[in-house]
Amino acid sequence: MAVTEQMIDAFAELTGDRFEIHMSVAGAKHHGFQARVAHGLLVLSLVDGLKNQVQAGFRAIASLGWDWTFVAPVLAGDEIHTRIVVANKRETRHLARGILALRFVVTNQRGETVQSGENKLMVYR
Repeated sequence: MAVTEQMIDAFAELTGDRFEIHMSVAGAKHHGFQARVAHGLLVLSLVDGLKNQVQAGFRAIASLGWDWTFVAPVLAGDEIHTRIVVANKRETRHLARGILALRFVVTNQRGETVQSGENKLMVYR
């Protein structure tokens, strides 16, 4: 998925996070980046959307939390890819539900890890 300047602008408008590295090339360069930097939470949001599109089709009820690390910047124009692995699963006292621990590695077009972490997801069994 390509991360565009339009996405960065829309996320800034939605959240109010207009820190200069996100809003202009000049601001990004002032802090040592070559291009505008996508908000870390924008990228995490895109990853969550990708999770909901996977062929495996998790029958999700609710996300129970994220343990997440921002490893490297995602710049405007970067292409992100995510690998999702079911790291653990457990039953709950409700027979129709279970909890999955999903492990993510997010890379850019050069294969560099930019974000990683885990999501606990309540699902239908």
